Amino acid sequence: MQPRNMSMSGVVDLAAVKAAGEAKAKAEQARAEAARQAGQAGQGGGAGPSSGAVPPSALVIDVDEAGFERDVLQLSAEVPVVLDFWAEWCEPCKQLSPLLERLTVEANGRLVLAKVDVDANQMLMQQFQIQGIPAVFAVVAGQVLPLFQGVAPEQQIRETLAQLVQVAEERFGIIGIEVDPNAEGAAPAAGEAEAETPAGPYDALLEAAVVALDAGDLGGAMQAYKNVLTDDPGNTEAKLGLSQAELLARVQDMNPQAVRTAAAENPRDPAAQIAAADLDLVGGHVEDAFGRLVDTVRVTFGEDRDAVRLRLLELFEVIGADDPRVTAARTALARVLF
Repeated sequence: MQPRNMSMSGVVDLAAVKAAGEAKAKAEQARAEAARQAGQAGQGGGAGPSSGAVPPSALVIDVDEAGFERDVLQLSAEVPVVLDFWAEWCEPCKQLSPLLERLTVEANGRLVLAKVDVDANQMLMQQFQIQGIPAVFAVVAGQVLPLFQGVAPEQQIRETLAQLVQVAEERFGIIGIEVDPNAEGAAPAAGEAEAETPAGPYDALLEAAVVALDAGDLGGAMQAYKNVLTDDPGNTEAKLGLSQAELLARVQDMNPQAVRTAAAENPRDPAAQIAAADLDLVGGHVEDAFGRLVDTVRVTFGEDRDAVRLRLLELFEVIGADDPRVTAARTALARVLF
């Protein structure tokens, strides 16, 4: 994980890197003063967090171009700032952002998450040379660290963030900010037992969905998966199963020869290409399905283009975010869109 110097010409003053260094020195002084005050409070029988402690809600912030220097560059002298580039229309972002928020709160002040809406902050997107979203960077002491693009497995993200914290501490002496342990939503202190969260009665519902699929009852399977997602919208197994069941339901009454003939004769027809892509995927031709829809996105516009893009995102769900074919297709889609 090698940092590169921050260059944000046109968005923030390049002197912000110097400002970040000055902020780091001030942060160290503030931590020393907070420790001194906490020691005095302990001698006097007082209790409670230092004046610099923040609630967990302050660990996840929205950032725009106007506040980037203050909210990211200068803050990065005190704590590593993770940048989450997202958009409302981006379905993978809706999977990644909540995970990043949860892991940031769990880090208990060793990280801050800054969310950047690319639609509202095009200049930042250009300056960071974003090719596709979600895209995740970090800023430490005014320097940028590219982390990853797309939706990665939770364990991989955990390891990446842990490495980021280590780099911040060892290379820059940045140890994070204090979180108020009494604030609502604070993570448990080290060694403190966490309350066990009931798993919920999902095993039976998921098993029922599998049984329904095996019996050819696609409607029953979809309903079982939806029942799980009603209570647990982030349930990965249910989301994958629902995507697969919906795909099978779409193709079960298709005439393959007619669908492929229509697609060949109408290369710019979104509906024809979407139907053919569904057949490609069911037949195991994953790259063909993805490539067909990426090519269709390239030659369509407006609502037609959006319909094709959304179907492609749905097919990504069927295969799974970890699959390298999905990663390659996301990159190809980003090139077409941006």
